[in-house]
Amino acid sequence: MTDTKETASTVDPHDTRKRIFAIVASASGNLVEWYDFYIYAFASIYFANQFYPSGNDQVAALLKTAGIFFIGFLMRPIGGYIFGRIGDRYGRKLSMMISVVMMCLGSLIIAFLPTYATWGNAAGIILLLVRMMQGLSVGGEYGTTATYMSEVALKGRRGFFSSFQYVTLVGGQLLAVLVVVILEMFLNDQQIRAWGWRIPFVIGALTAIIAFYLRRSLHETSTEKSRTSVEAGSLISLLKNHTRSFLLVVGFTSGGSLTFYTYTTYMQKYLVTTTGFSAKDANTMMLAALFIFMVLQPLFGMLADRIGTRTSLLMWSALSIILTIPALSFIGSTHSELAAFFVMVVMLAVSCLYTSIGGIVKAEMFPASVRALGVGFSYAVANALFGGSAEYVALWFKNEGVGNYFYWYVTIMMVIAFVCAYKMNDARKGGYLQGHHID
Repeated sequence: MTDTKETASTVDPHDTRKRIFAIVASASGNLVEWYDFYIYAFASIYFANQFYPSGNDQVAALLKTAGIFFIGFLMRPIGGYIFGRIGDRYGRKLSMMISVVMMCLGSLIIAFLPTYATWGNAAGIILLLVRMMQGLSVGGEYGTTATYMSEVALKGRRGFFSSFQYVTLVGGQLLAVLVVVILEMFLNDQQIRAWGWRIPFVIGALTAIIAFYLRRSLHETSTEKSRTSVEAGSLISLLKNHTRSFLLVVGFTSGGSLTFYTYTTYMQKYLVTTTGFSAKDANTMMLAALFIFMVLQPLFGMLADRIGTRTSLLMWSALSIILTIPALSFIGSTHSELAAFFVMVVMLAVSCLYTSIGGIVKAEMFPASVRALGVGFSYAVANALFGGSAEYVALWFKNEGVGNYFYWYVTIMMVIAFVCAYKMNDARKGGYLQGHHID
């Protein structure tokens, strides 16, 4: 028996300020955790050869570090399961506190990890293990945070409030790029490759400690009833009783994750290895594009509150199907930084139709007893298969001399996302969050 359409919160239902503080506190921890995870992707262009020597072949070295980035994503389903189960059985707050501690530890280890020149192959192996641990951590971060934020958000404004998950998620990426850009301003290329790349990981470890204390102040949104339910945190119950919801979430999240990582983490390498821009110019462009992307999230969240989440997802997937091939082809062939930047921003704006309301859409499709698990595990599976692999697949196609095949790959996945969005209901017309007591 599922506990449909219920879950209470200890947050005062009439105290908007407490709700806003809860959103800010949980989102702040989200920012720090995603910074720690993404700094690897943005800094790897400087330390790739130090852990996986490949002579002068930059693409080969990046391919290896991209593979490690992908393996971190493969750990996400396990993390989604572990932290989703903790969130449903023992509380959202505890789950979020544990995940940020794990991320902090991982960044600290990478910051002081000897390279291949000192430890040989052991350095690469340890880097792999640390990224696996961080993959577990971030695998549970999205689901629990999305669940928590959806449960404290105000009815009728859930699109707006839930958009702050991606404001901070993108903010983590933005902060990662910003730190690298600042390093490039004060250190030369040789200094960054020698030791400067370690600084961002030290910063990540220190800020994660702050995030931990912020999360200690959060209110718990799950109820004792939902936590002690027979199906609380049960993967079997999730897959058996909520199969349709699970498959739909995996379907449209696969397309969302693939496009998101294509225009964020992979785009930095694409601008360098395909378009031919310098690493410094590529990082500057990414910094500006990600800032615009972050600022747009609440606007698109408010739009979804008006037009409906299903309509928003249909617009996102349809536009992506139409624009992906011409957009990537143009960025890869242009010699104008301004033109490439403009097209990047257009495609990121299209992605906002999904990212701004992705968390709330997933959360409303599962009851309280399996919500953190349902959101986290389905998201993690999709991310592991199609999000984390985006950079690796794109670089593999390029290495094989058929880089344009990647454009078609993205387009096909967006067709699947469109079908899944078409099959789902609009969150405004019903769903497990509609009966939430804090409304």
